[in-house]
Amino acid sequence: MALARRGPEGPAAGLRLLLLWGAACLGPRPAEALVEGLYCGKLVCYDVLGVSRDASKAEIARAYRQLALRYHPDRHREHDPEAAQEQFLLIATAYETLKDEETRKDYDYMLDHPEEYYSHYYHYYSRRLAPKVDVRIVILVTVCAISVFQFFSWWSSYNEAINYLATVPKYRIQATEIAKQQGLLNRAKEKGKNRRSKEEIRKEEEEIIKDVIKNKIDIKGGYQKPQIYDILLFQILLAPYYLCKYIAWYCWWIYCFNIKGQEYGEEEKLYIIRKYMKMSQSQFDSLEDHQKETFLERQLWLKENYELYKQEQEEDLKKKMATDPRWKRYRRWMRNEGPGRLTFIDD
Repeated sequence: MALARRGPEGPAAGLRLLLLWGAACLGPRPAEALVEGLYCGKLVCYDVLGVSRDASKAEIARAYRQLALRYHPDRHREHDPEAAQEQFLLIATAYETLKDEETRKDYDYMLDHPEEYYSHYYHYYSRRLAPKVDVRIVILVTVCAISVFQFFSWWSSYNEAINYLATVPKYRIQATEIAKQQGLLNRAKEKGKNRRSKEEIRKEEEEIIKDVIKNKIDIKGGYQKPQIYDILLFQILLAPYYLCKYIAWYCWWIYCFNIKGQEYGEEEKLYIIRKYMKMSQSQFDSLEDHQKETFLERQLWLKENYELYKQEQEEDLKKKMATDPRWKRYRRWMRNEGPGRLTFIDD
């Protein structure tokens, strides 16, 4: 009878033992919640400070001060200072873990849920490696620093461009005429003690011409005066405005020229030509006016006309390269002594 009663229970007991063995193999045991490298290691931080899990922040701070004073390395210089140093670091680690509300919450969750092994590692190192300063502040300071450097760099390049344009005949003659009309270069010569040398007069006239180029002549393209709205900070702040403006302009373009079939104006024609040439607005503005007039006369906003113009430009470039003495020397060198040719030269 006893054997008959055990028979049905045998398979059920074996199944329970199998499930318990599988759980032990697949999931970490509760004791594995305390591992080396996380918080206080194999010790419970509350036990290290000698407080309960319900202790307040004031109680934790008071226990830390007492233990830190007791195990401070300076008080154990003669009696096992290394053990005191190790204990002091453990007390400091326990206090750093429990004094912060978020870290303490993660630690309590680890004690209550030891089975979430990898999640504890993630929370621990994500908090340790997280930046101490707000990322938004770091980004703002970085953008401001880049913007300041960008602005002063542009001004330096602009002043160099003005010095160069003062030597270009086109701008120099135009600036000289404007300066003469305004009476800036027609001053009477000083006499006596106020008389200046020719070098001083030349330098003053040079500065006047540069000021006229800066203020009176409309310079576009890469030489135009830097604007504060062009720096990175303002570009980021105005990005939503520019995006909305572009969307509105694109819808207007589709409505006027694709739906209604209106003819292109001069600005629209130049815009299409610029897109075909893959030039930025500043690059296109730096072109001479007669070049833009030539583009319009040849109707380069039409795709077939632009392709023909592009082929002509490529042919002209090939002819110039064929007749240029420098390219002839280069081709001769490539043919006779260029890469891939082994030569023996007797000294």
